[in-house]
Amino acid sequence: MGDRELLAGYVDVWWQAINDFTDLLEELTDEDWSAPTDLPGWDVRAVASHVAHLEGVLAGQPEETADVGEPPHVKGLLGLYTEVGVVNRRDASPDAIINEIRAAATARHTTLLADPPTDAAGKPEPIFGGVPWDWRTLLRNRPLDVWMHEQDIRRAVDRPGGMDSPAARHTAEYLAESLGYVVAKRVGAPAGTTVVLELDGSSPFAFGVTDAGRGERLPDALAQPTVLLRMEREALIRLAGGRCRPESGTVEVEGDQELGRRILDAMATTP
Repeated sequence: MGDRELLAGYVDVWWQAINDFTDLLEELTDEDWSAPTDLPGWDVRAVASHVAHLEGVLAGQPEETADVGEPPHVKGLLGLYTEVGVVNRRDASPDAIINEIRAAATARHTTLLADPPTDAAGKPEPIFGGVPWDWRTLLRNRPLDVWMHEQDIRRAVDRPGGMDSPAARHTAEYLAESLGYVVAKRVGAPAGTTVVLELDGSSPFAFGVTDAGRGERLPDALAQPTVLLRMEREALIRLAGGRCRPESGTVEVEGDQELGRRILDAMATTP
């Protein structure tokens, strides 16, 4: 697949994720907008405001500024940056936030269709917060961010769903690719360790730790890996997203049980 087709596919998944996200927001009651999410310090309004902020910047709107203070839940410069969009929309109505997301995303979608990027390694303009991403990283991350926040809201307001969408599969498989890094670097598994992840709705992912201590993707699943992880899509999302623990019975570990537990405990890879 060429770069143009690859990037166009990411745009399609992001656009679907945006529509699913705003459709969900339309269903919420005024009370729902104040429901706390799994993200420290953020309620549903804050999550929606964050998405509105980033989509606006990506659509070409000026970078925002705000005095965010020193909230106890904020960590690092990126956390301070994302808090700007939340602070600036504290008094905005739900309809205003929804309309802002739709307007910004529609403008950006129109631009991406009219002048699609063709070089995955090229540098997009604009990009939020000066993040040094190329087109491939930016367009691949946007469906993940929007869909993960859709799930944050769904858990907060007890409206499960959205696990079978293209954005759900995109996000789960994207996060699954980080398992090699988790096993080799975070867990420090020895060379020769092999791990297979059997994920509902996707082909198996297999990784091996090299003599150089790197977790590399293997071309084929192994019959007897050191650890076999079998889990539902939502369980992986919860583990890799670091939001909350998966529900009982949605994760199975075969092989080295102690190593398997250490891997599960180290899987959170998104802020």
